[in-house]
This record gives sequence, C-alpha cells and structure tokens, in this order.
Amino acid sequence: MVGGGVVGLTTAVVLAERGRRVRLWTREPVERTTSAVAGALWWPYRIEPVALARSWALRSLDVYEELAARPGESGVRMVEGVLGETGLDEADTWAAARLPGLRVATAEEYGGSGLWARLPLIDMSTHLSWLRKRLVSAGGVVEIRAVSDLAEAEAPVVVNCTGLGARELVPDASVRPVRGQLVVVENPGIRTWMVSTDPVSGEMAYFFPQPGRLVLGGTAEEDAWSAEPDPAVAEAIVRRCAALRPKIAGARVLAHLVGLRPARDAVRLERERLPDGRPLVHNYGHGGAGVTVAWGCAREAAELASR
Repeated sequence: MVGGGVVGLTTAVVLAERGRRVRLWTREPVERTTSAVAGALWWPYRIEPVALARSWALRSLDVYEELAARPGESGVRMVEGVLGETGLDEADTWAAARLPGLRVATAEEYGGSGLWARLPLIDMSTHLSWLRKRLVSAGGVVEIRAVSDLAEAEAPVVVNCTGLGARELVPDASVRPVRGQLVVVENPGIRTWMVSTDPVSGEMAYFFPQPGRLVLGGTAEEDAWSAEPDPAVAEAIVRRCAALRPKIAGARVLAHLVGLRPARDAVRLERERLPDGRPLVHNYGHGGAGVTVAWGCAREAAELASR
C-alpha cells in the first residue's frame, strides 16, 4: 500500500483485518499528512460523484457511530451543530433516515437557513494515531518511504491511496489541490460546531470544538499549492467566525495550519494492472471528504484488491 493519510490507513486496516499481509509506505509520518490538518466533520464536501459519495459516507457513518462510544481512544465524538445554507429537503433525500435528530435550525441557532444535526466530529491527531495502532495490531507494517513509481512496491497487489501525490505518481493531471487554511485558537467555551457560507461572496466560515482547542476555517482555493499560512487570510477567517460567535474574537491563537485537499472530477476507485501484470487498485481523489467517506471507500477498495 502507498499513502498514509486517513484513506490509506483506513484501507490498510480493512485489508489487514481481513487477513491480508499489509505493508504501508507513507512519504510523511501520518501526523504530518494532509489528513492531520482536516477539520474532520462528517459530511460530504467537494467530492464527486455525489450519489456514490453519499453511499460511501453512510457506510462510514456506521463505523464512526460505533467509534464514538470510545472518543478518548478513537478521537470520534458525536457533536451537535448547524449546517448553514443547507435545506431539509436536500438532506432528506439521503441522510434523514440515518440522522434522526436532523431538523431545521431555529433563528436563535442560526441567522440564515440551516440544519441542526448531530454528526461525527473527529480529532485527527488522535484518530490517525489510533488507525496506525489498529493496523499494527492486525499485523500491518508502516514504513516511512518516498515512492517514485508504484511498481516499486514488491507485493502481489498494490493499492494506491496517495491523494494529491497521485498527480505525479500515476501520473494523473486531473488531480489538483484545493488549498484550505485554518486557525487554531483556545476554545472560549463553544461546544457546538457551525458551517456557514456567505450566499453572495461564497466565503466559508466554520468552527469545530476539538479537545483542548477550537478549529476555525476556512478557505477553498483551487489550484493553490502554497503550504504557508497567509496572515491576512488568517485574520479574515477569525473575523468571519467571530461574526457568527462574537467571543471567538478574543480567543488566543495557538496555531496556523494549511492543507491541500486532493480534488478530482470524480474519485478514482478502480482496479487496473501494472506494466508487469500485477493488480493495482486506485483509491484517491476524495477532495474535502476523505474522512467522511474513508470506511466506505476502504471496504470497496479491499474488495477490489481481494478479487
């Protein structure tokens, strides 16, 4: 397996727990992958095709609901909040039956049109470490190793979960970055999350209460490769979030983060062959929803690898 983000680790766990011998190569330690930067609220975002993404998301929801019984260990909690600019009709077509508490947000909860929901919120620093430990417990091996050719992997089946790296490694020029910048602050007592999108400018504002901190976002800059935080962007993020919850304005800043979402016109989840004939399974291009669909995609990728 190549790729140590949340999609790669989850796929490796599923394969190992099905009895396959798994060796995972990752260019960066899992704590430094793009997945480590994710705000990690369960909800499909910037991922195609929509129908398949929703199916993968619901399969993943089953797992996250189980893991939420052990939040300290897994990093997964069920937390309430508001999905701004989202109507009940839209959610009712696919999610309402699985989210019994889904309802229209009141005027006191949100100034515009939105949904109140109880969704998985994942602390990625804990969750990625937990996934790695679960993989090792199932007999898997994790190695820090850069790869220049997928054929380097000496295995009867190779699984490619390299995210943005697939642009050069496959190569697949349709994979492109969507830059997201976050600001981490001390939590001034906020217990619910919120996602809001300005209907005119399209600018996002969201905040997620994670253990010991509050994560503020965000941006979605297409084809932007810079991993350096922009101070002006950070100020704008805090300002937009403070407009939703004024006490955020005075919160002490703990960190600035940047992640490059691996966007593609559609997730590539399919099986082909390397030049030497060995099976190659692709599982990449999940955009801003890697955490949301990780388990659903992992199980499908494992089925393709085990054919």
